[in-house]
Amino acid sequence: MTAVPVGIAYLDGPRLRRSLLAAADWVEAGRDELNRINVFPVPDGDTGTNFAMTLRAVATSVRQLDPRAPLSVVTRAMAGACILAARGNSGMLLSQFLLGFRDALGDQDTATAAAVAAAIRSGAVRLQESLDEPVEGTILTVSRDVADAAERVAAETDNFQELMRRVLDHGQTSLARTPELLETLRESGVVDAGAKAFILLIEGIVRLIEGDPIVPVAEVPIFEIPYAAAAAEVAAERDFGYCTEVLVRGAAFPPSTEIRQALRAFGGSIVVLASDDLLKVHIHTDHPDQVFALAEGWGTIETTKADDMRAQKVEQEDHERRRRTLHVERRPLALVVDSSCDLPDEILDRYGIVVVPIQVIQGSQTYLDRIGISREDLYRQMAEGTIFTTSQPTPAAFVQGFEDALSGSDAVLAILLAKSLSGTFASGQAAAKALGRPITLVDSRSASLGLGFQALRAAELIDEGWTADAIAAELTRIRDQSGGFFTVDTFDNLLRSGRVGRGRAWLGTLLDVKPILEVGPDGRVIPLDRVRGRDNLIPRVLRHLERRLTPRPARLRIGIVHVNDLETAERLREDIETRFNPHDCFVSEVTAALGVHTGPGAWGIFYQIEDPSPAVEAG
Repeated sequence: MTAVPVGIAYLDGPRLRRSLLAAADWVEAGRDELNRINVFPVPDGDTGTNFAMTLRAVATSVRQLDPRAPLSVVTRAMAGACILAARGNSGMLLSQFLLGFRDALGDQDTATAAAVAAAIRSGAVRLQESLDEPVEGTILTVSRDVADAAERVAAETDNFQELMRRVLDHGQTSLARTPELLETLRESGVVDAGAKAFILLIEGIVRLIEGDPIVPVAEVPIFEIPYAAAAAEVAAERDFGYCTEVLVRGAAFPPSTEIRQALRAFGGSIVVLASDDLLKVHIHTDHPDQVFALAEGWGTIETTKADDMRAQKVEQEDHERRRRTLHVERRPLALVVDSSCDLPDEILDRYGIVVVPIQVIQGSQTYLDRIGISREDLYRQMAEGTIFTTSQPTPAAFVQGFEDALSGSDAVLAILLAKSLSGTFASGQAAAKALGRPITLVDSRSASLGLGFQALRAAELIDEGWTADAIAAELTRIRDQSGGFFTVDTFDNLLRSGRVGRGRAWLGTLLDVKPILEVGPDGRVIPLDRVRGRDNLIPRVLRHLERRLTPRPARLRIGIVHVNDLETAERLREDIETRFNPHDCFVSEVTAALGVHTGPGAWGIFYQIEDPSPAVEAG
């Protein structure tokens, strides 16, 4: 065999840095198409967005490096960014691949074609091992085929350019085969979106090497990138005069916790957005000049704003704020939840529960649930035809939430949205592992007040002195005997989010069929019943609840949640309090992140049975 002449003989830091930037731009260019073909595991149209935004965060991280940075420095920056910025299922899988790639290269400052092939194999193996239920015909299959091709080609040539070109060719062939391996893709006539995103990443690198033009995406200010996650809490309730913002550039900011603590003396509704060299602060205050003077001590002020809220007649509604309490007195255990918990703000405040916001996405705009977008704005825009999706909090958001909690406690208990519904739990796990602190995670196997009630019980047990392990065991016991039902007014939003099939949605709309859905034992949403017309819903749901609560529990919590339908929720509360006499019963509005999937007019009932078991003792 005639050896292929060596062109690019090795990969180094500058080359990897440029490759990641090109890959991010090329994936971004294909984002809309990736979203369009996204049908697996659910057709929620966000694979392209999540993959592109995760890779963009990686690109932003390496862009900040010296262009001459060695390979080991670039791979460390790549790994740190992908751990903290992973968005959605596709972003988490990309991160697993990049982490495996980094692990194989180690501290090398140059890598031959053979070493790069070994790193690709390491990435594919780590991706495979991260999946509890691996499915062929996805990025798993394509990454493995790409690794096979890389090893074969590296045995024939030391030319890095030749390696990547032939790897791309094999990868595209593998991608074209994905519909043969996965029925969902075959029925829809598409290839797997996550696998195609992976191939676009490789294609962007090859186009860079071969000199094909790649139009860069518009620069995104660092403070708006998801891994620079926000932190916010509410100070004393006051009608402050000025909505104040300041943007600071610097090299070594104080920890966000210290910044928020310093700002608290000047006002409330505090939000801190921080990256390596940019800090953006939002605060409602009567003294913007004092805030600006404080900010001067953190670096160079680039922009400031102070809008007179009273003149504009702007009201700061409770539900537009993220509730966080930094504990003054150190406690042995702090509690963290994600924003899907649907607990009222007053309960979150009372127990000092730290809330990590889910992301609400509209196009390229990302909002933080309970902070960046109100329910009213969300439902108004949805009624006007705007399409929203959601994504779990990034690991970076959890890192900051855990750090806030640990600032006033020795350990953390985190109760999170069901694994079967979201990647939120996986993001929390990644953050806990990165911090290496005493953090216990509990899969609520539920959502909304199913999660919220577990958090409320955990808060009570923390006050009683229980340990994290004992509380986790007790929550598991309670969870397994509790549940919830909900219904939606229209199928449109469940259809878009992939939670209901197109045929069922069409038939339900045609016949005015209203579904009664149940949160199953593993947290998945399962159909329970259906009725014709809204008027028949309440009696039928109460009948199901009656069966679940017979015989009557001694200690029972019930909550009613709704999406812009307070009248129905209050009617339900009256009936429930009369029939079941729960020791706790309240109404809560569904958070925007869940309302995206259910739509206005949806409502649900969650019940939690807390009857004690003799075998359960306090820790």
